[in-house]
Amino acid sequence: MRVTRRILLLSVSAGAGHVRAADALDATVATLAVQGGAVEARHLDVMDFVPSSFRRIYADFYLSLITRYPRIWGMLYRITGDARPDAVVQRMRRTIERLNTRRLRAAIADFAPDAIICTHFLPAEMLARQIRKGRVTAPVYLQVTDFDLHRMWVVPGMTGYFAASPEIAHRMHAVGLPMERVHTTGIPVMPAFAETHDRAALVASFGMDPARPAYLVMGGGAGVGALDELADALLCAGGDFQLVVLAGRNAGMLARLRKLADGKHAGRLFPQGYTKHVERLMACCDLAITKPGGLTTSECLAMGLPMIVNAPIPGQEERNADYLMEQGAAWKAIDAVALAWRINALHDDPSQLAGMAARARAIGRPQAARDVIDIVLAQLGHA
Repeated sequence: MRVTRRILLLSVSAGAGHVRAADALDATVATLAVQGGAVEARHLDVMDFVPSSFRRIYADFYLSLITRYPRIWGMLYRITGDARPDAVVQRMRRTIERLNTRRLRAAIADFAPDAIICTHFLPAEMLARQIRKGRVTAPVYLQVTDFDLHRMWVVPGMTGYFAASPEIAHRMHAVGLPMERVHTTGIPVMPAFAETHDRAALVASFGMDPARPAYLVMGGGAGVGALDELADALLCAGGDFQLVVLAGRNAGMLARLRKLADGKHAGRLFPQGYTKHVERLMACCDLAITKPGGLTTSECLAMGLPMIVNAPIPGQEERNADYLMEQGAAWKAIDAVALAWRINALHDDPSQLAGMAARARAIGRPQAARDVIDIVLAQLGHA
């Protein structure tokens, strides 16, 4: 009789990427369960188990800082990531360790996991002390969700560490994490990004022209203006291409984009609201224009979709952008003028765009979530 293994996933809702990585692992476990695997998962947001005062300071302040004062965040990121010895990071860690973890430990005990995977360093830090005290006995793993290694991710005592790239794995070794505990898996993305998609059928379903190149715009950002203004500027700048613009839950922006699509840019502009199936839009497109978040860019890489990255948050997103450009999978645009020029340059040079797509595909890891789960189950002796 096979023993069901239980995997607890701990994320932090300070930015969407950490939650999406845990969702990807959760979906992968669900896929294995459907296939007859004796494994189940539960996903918890650690922000539900910390004092409200800490939650306001940690999550809300972080989101406000990167939105309103990104340069200050970039400075803090460098100070806490580069200083040696890093007194600032150590003080932050002691603050985290002093948090009351009773509610989280109760939730862990209730699920009785065989293994715990953290997609943010906060729960790993919270559990490190509990591991030392023998209060948490399940093996704990930490998944890095950017193509950079800030020192807050260097939490000693974990059973394993999952790196976004070979360089990040090397950096983990360099700061003293045991080599045998570091695994280069990539950043987990939903199983749908590893599937084969019928582009022709998807293009037809969205009413797009199969003969025209299509570019996907995901989100706005400082320096490129509102999405409707950006779409209008790009489509007026020349080049016979289509633009798919993802407005998310911004109903007002979606309405303005639809007005443009019904009038001035009919047949070339395809606005989309919030979707849980962004991989279908990616499969229709030849290029993505996006902020360089770790999860979004990993999804693009998994699809072999080259990028023009814009408005990176100073700190981790700047490092992500550097990695993508070094690997030849992306270009960077500093403003709307540069973005329009780069789109037209790639439109006029299909071989350049094809080369970027090939390099994106080469470093993409669509099976990252499955690899993470397989490693954890193998170390548990899953039969």
